[in-house]
Amino acid sequence: MFNIAPLIDHTILKAEATRDDAMRLCDEAIQHGFASVCVNGIFVKDVREKLANSTVKTCAVAGFPLGAMKPMIKAIEATSLVKDGADEVDFVAHLPTLLACDAEAARAEFAELAKAARSVLPGVVIKVIIESAALMKDADEALCEQRIAAACQAAQAAGIDFVKTSTGFHPAGGASVKAVTLMKKHAGPMKVKASGGIRTLEDAKQMIDAGADRLGCSAGVQIVSGQGEAASGY
Repeated sequence: MFNIAPLIDHTILKAEATRDDAMRLCDEAIQHGFASVCVNGIFVKDVREKLANSTVKTCAVAGFPLGAMKPMIKAIEATSLVKDGADEVDFVAHLPTLLACDAEAARAEFAELAKAARSVLPGVVIKVIIESAALMKDADEALCEQRIAAACQAAQAAGIDFVKTSTGFHPAGGASVKAVTLMKKHAGPMKVKASGGIRTLEDAKQMIDAGADRLGCSAGVQIVSGQGEAASGY
């Protein structure tokens, strides 16, 4: 049976999350063998320490959840996260740039952050959140794909490791099979992370079947608990 747990970034990003919440996620991630624990920056040092003797990675978010600050500020934040012990950084792209299909401006933003973070830790894994639901809202099919393709082009040119669907906070929505399919089509050597609204094993299976290499979930425990009852090879 395919084990879904190593694909899950066990996530807590709500504003009211406490240190105790983050520590509970670490315990759950170690127990179930998740890929990482993904938290806001204030918890990175504690999470890194808690996970030190495990295979679970420390993941943190930058420019979250709006992505509406200067690229330099995102780069500084990402650098700080890595100094605190983050193995992986998920940052939010400037959405108007992606809506305009401005791949060169997006590449410059992404590259600034990647260069800064990797000056501290060359092997840090960097994921860019493109808010795919917003890119695909109220647009014709061709424009939807053009926006996704431009985002992926920019990310690949900047040396980003993953393109990620969503913050989970945008009103347009979270991950969709259609978005993941398009992102996989245009990602080239990059990987795809589906995040936002993945709450059940069936949700997770659909995203993996569409091409997702990683899943961002706050419901990771429920998903893997349901796996034991499911058929279909997952």
